[in-house]
Formats: sequence, structure tokens, C-alpha cells
Amino acid sequence: MFLCQGFRKYLPEHLNDLKKENFSLKLRIYFLEERMQQKYEASREDVYKRNIELKVEVESLKRELQDKKQDLDKTWADVETLNSHNEAELRRQFEERQQETEHVYELLENKIQLLQEESRLAKNEAARMAALVEAEKECNLELSEKLKDVTKDREDVPGDQLKHDQCTEALAERDK
Repeated sequence: MFLCQGFRKYLPEHLNDLKKENFSLKLRIYFLEERMQQKYEASREDVYKRNIELKVEVESLKRELQDKKQDLDKTWADVETLNSHNEAELRRQFEERQQETEHVYELLENKIQLLQEESRLAKNEAARMAALVEAEKECNLELSEKLKDVTKDREDVPGDQLKHDQCTEALAERDK
């Protein structure tokens, strides 16, 4: 883009310089012709020769100016093409980055949904485990009550102390 601005700035200045040069050459030719006409009226042939030479030089300068203008136009077109190519490349890279960002966003959204589902399942599992623990607690309380009742009944009977100790150990292991 900087190159493009440089050419835009340079082109009008260069054209103005060439126009001024062309104008000054035309004036010079005009005054030279006048002077030659005044000085060399006797030798018209030399004047005509010089006039022809100057006309040839003017035409060659015009041709040179036209060639330079064509070169400048071609360079300008090349710069515009390069500029549009660069813009297209930047646009393509921007679109690629935008697609990558959207893809990452979708992946993160999916991951969030999976984590939320895992969280919901973990909460359900924790609630189910809490219910099982509560049920086991109630069952253990009932068994403890029954064991106390049985123990009271057995204390009356001697020799059952060994069985009582075994039952207590079995219940303790079960509680673990």
C-alpha cells in the first residue's frame, strides 16, 4: 500500500515536470526559430535544416514522453494488481483464522456440554450412593437392635457368650 501511495504521489509530479519541460522546449524552439530567422535570413537553407532538426527532436521527445507515460501506466497497473492480490491474501488468511476460531469455539462448547453431563451423572450417582448409605444405616440400626435383644435373651443362657462375641465381630466387620 505504501508503494501504491508513492506512485500516486510521484505520477502527477512527474507528468507536471514533463509538461513543463515540453513547454519550455517548445518556447525555446519558437525563440530559436525567430532568432534564426532574424540572423540568418540570407541563409534560409540552414534555417530550414535547423528547424527540421528541432522538429525531429520535439517529435522524439514527444515519443519518449509517450513511452514513459505507457511505462508508468503499466507500472501503476502492476501495483494495483499486486495490491489487490495482497488484499485477497489477507482476506483469505482472515477467513481461515475465523474458521479456526469457530471450530475451537464449537469444540469448547461440546466439551462444556460433556462436562455438564458428567457433572449431572456424578450428582445422580452421589445421590444414589447417599440413599444406599442411608438404607444401610437403617439396616445396621435394625440389626443392632435385634442383636441387643438377642444378647439380652442370651445373657440369661450361660455358654452362649462365645457365640455372642462371634456375632458382634461379624456385625463389626459388616459395618466396615
